[in-house]
Amino acid sequence: MHKFQGKFRIETARAKWWDYNSEGSYFITICTKNKEHLFGYVKDGEMILNDYGKIVSECWFDLPNHYCNIVLGAFQIMPNHIHCIVGIDNSKIIDAVVETGLKPVCTKPVCTKPVCTKPVCTESVCTDDNLKKPHGVFEFIRALKSFSSRRINEKRGTKGVSNWQERFHDHIIRNESEYYRIEDYIINNPKKWNKDCFFK
Repeated sequence: MHKFQGKFRIETARAKWWDYNSEGSYFITICTKNKEHLFGYVKDGEMILNDYGKIVSECWFDLPNHYCNIVLGAFQIMPNHIHCIVGIDNSKIIDAVVETGLKPVCTKPVCTKPVCTKPVCTESVCTDDNLKKPHGVFEFIRALKSFSSRRINEKRGTKGVSNWQERFHDHIIRNESEYYRIEDYIINNPKKWNKDCFFK
C-alpha cells in the first residue's frame, strides 16, 4: 500500500504493460458498495432481478448506443456484483466514419434477462468525440456505473450515493478456450451462488 492525499491506498492490480484501449476481450467483475445485496436474489439457481437490477441490465445493453467500438459479451447480474465480458473492436469507429459519420439509434428490442449471450444490436449513436478516438475498458465501466447509479438513486431517492465499489476486477482474455471457459462461468454463476466468494 502507499499513501495518496494522506490516505493509504491499495496498489492497482492493472497490468501496467497493457493498453486497456486495445482491441480484445476483457472479463470484468464489479461489486456493489460494501457488497450490499442490491440487485435481487437467487432462487433455484436463477437470478431474480429487482427494479435496481433491471436498471443495471438496461444500462449495460444501452452502452453500444454511446460507444461505437464496444462489443457486449456474456453478462450476469448477481445480488451484490456483476460479471461481464467486454470486447473492443476499433474497426467499428472506422466503419462509422466511412459509412455516414453517425449511425442511427438502435430500434431493435434488447434482451433484459439477467444473463444474455445472444447477439445484440451493435448500431449506435456515435458523437464527434466518440469518432475521434477509441474508448477503452475504463470508460465503458465508468459509464455503466455512472448511468446505473444515477438512475438507481433517482428511484431510491438517494441522490449522490455511491452504489458501486470504487474499483473493479479485470482479466485480459488471452485465447478462445479461455473466453469460452469464462463465458460458461458467467452464465452458470447463479447455479453456484452458495459457493461463490461473494456469497454472504
